[in-house]
Amino acid sequence: MTTTNPPPLTVVQPGEGATGGLGSIGVDFKLWGRDTGGDISVVEHPFPVGALVPPHMHTREDEYSIVTQGEIGFRSGDREVVLGPGGYITKPRGEMHTMWNASDIPARMIEIISPAGFENFFRELSELLAAGPPEPDQVPTLAARCGLQFGEPDWLPDVISRYRLTPPPR
Repeated sequence: MTTTNPPPLTVVQPGEGATGGLGSIGVDFKLWGRDTGGDISVVEHPFPVGALVPPHMHTREDEYSIVTQGEIGFRSGDREVVLGPGGYITKPRGEMHTMWNASDIPARMIEIISPAGFENFFRELSELLAAGPPEPDQVPTLAARCGLQFGEPDWLPDVISRYRLTPPPR
């Protein structure tokens, strides 16, 4: 009979966990893949007013988001919605999507990533940006290594205009 040990008990109190900046939004690390046997990771993202996450597509993981403060807009493929506190959304791998603060107050969401691993992209990007402006090839190289593809869909200018967003630098 083979037995496997469950992952260790992990407790993260409110306000605890490493934090970082991802450019337009922040990241608060709550559960790492090592905490869940690689099944999921959990981060929180604060969205300042005007924040827009660059449109992107995951090739290795699905994301599940829960809005906890303010209003966050989501666009995935040709579907768009704005959710307030308590709203949930799935963002499947293989589909271009973006998120933004859809209100004039700070917003926040919980992000559940399955399988775990993509939290390491957030950690590496946060460290890279904290060290100063990255070299032109550093972010695309990191994204490619993590199975992330950026895009500029034709609907992006309309979203930026309607919500008066600050586009991230290219």
